[in-house]
Amino acid sequence: MPLVIRIGVSVAAFIIAAVTGFVLIPYLKKIHFGQTILEIGPAWHKDKQGTPIMGGFMFIIASLVTSAVGYTVYRLTYFDVSGSVAVNGMLKLISCMLFSVCFSAIGFADDYIKAVKKQNLGLSAKQKMIFQFIVCTAFLAAMHFLGDTSTEINLMFIKFNLGIFYYPFMMLVMIYVSNAVNLTDGVDGLCGSVTVVTMLALTTICMMVNEYEVSLFAIAVAGGCLGFLVWNLHPAKCFMGDTGSMYLGGAFVAVSMITHNHLVMILVGIVYILEALSVVIQVSYFKYTARQHFRKTGEKGKGKRIFKMSPIHHHFEMCGYSEYKIVILFSLTAVIAGVASVVLCYNFG
Repeated sequence: MPLVIRIGVSVAAFIIAAVTGFVLIPYLKKIHFGQTILEIGPAWHKDKQGTPIMGGFMFIIASLVTSAVGYTVYRLTYFDVSGSVAVNGMLKLISCMLFSVCFSAIGFADDYIKAVKKQNLGLSAKQKMIFQFIVCTAFLAAMHFLGDTSTEINLMFIKFNLGIFYYPFMMLVMIYVSNAVNLTDGVDGLCGSVTVVTMLALTTICMMVNEYEVSLFAIAVAGGCLGFLVWNLHPAKCFMGDTGSMYLGGAFVAVSMITHNHLVMILVGIVYILEALSVVIQVSYFKYTARQHFRKTGEKGKGKRIFKMSPIHHHFEMCGYSEYKIVILFSLTAVIAGVASVVLCYNFG
């Protein structure tokens, strides 16, 4: 696939996302779809009360439109691929787009409930898990139908076959990682910036494994996120909301799964994974120490914490890091991980 098409898709996605903000943000303000800030968050986040949510529609619209147009231009211009291969690539692209949209729909329902009820609760954890399980099942079925019948876990240096257990295991991984992306959206510009980096890395990797059509979607998401950052960098004029973060989680997981290289998902998405892991560690340690304290004293709710606040980006905030510094630090981490993933894929993939 010519470089000019990928560049055109990313630039078009950037422009569409950035321009959409001029219309979307005033509309969200008009219908009072603003963020409600939790009491348990950092005190200075109270200034963000009422900031419009659902800004994720900027990069959702941009990435879907430019992916479709970019693929159409590619297919109309180049006919060097056999019919069956071309159809398979198109269906993979559509599967990634639909998977991301379905995850976004779950996030939209969550945002809508928050906006209407003016509270930061939304869908229950059980409801989200049920919907995500259904969507992940459908995506894995689609991948199997499109030829990815391998049940091997591919970590480049080592591969092992899980057999039938591959599918339930990967469902758990997909749900964990997609929600990890959602957790990363807690500081102005953080999730968008990290996702620009991760999707550019995945674009390169998709090209290396000949998933040209899917690479268009990856770079479109990167371009769309960059356009969204025009409005989302500190001080944010809008938030992506769960509508956007769940879409990005779905996009990252879907594109990673297409490569069938599970080490890529871990390395490229290391920032997301560590964000979610910090929450798991914090909650687990608090519960463990609370039980130990209760056994000794009979007092409840007296657990200890490892981090000042989780997810870990809030820990850095509590340590005095500005939102800009956090975005730069986490994005640089994503760059290092992305470059490492590309190098490993080139040498061992």
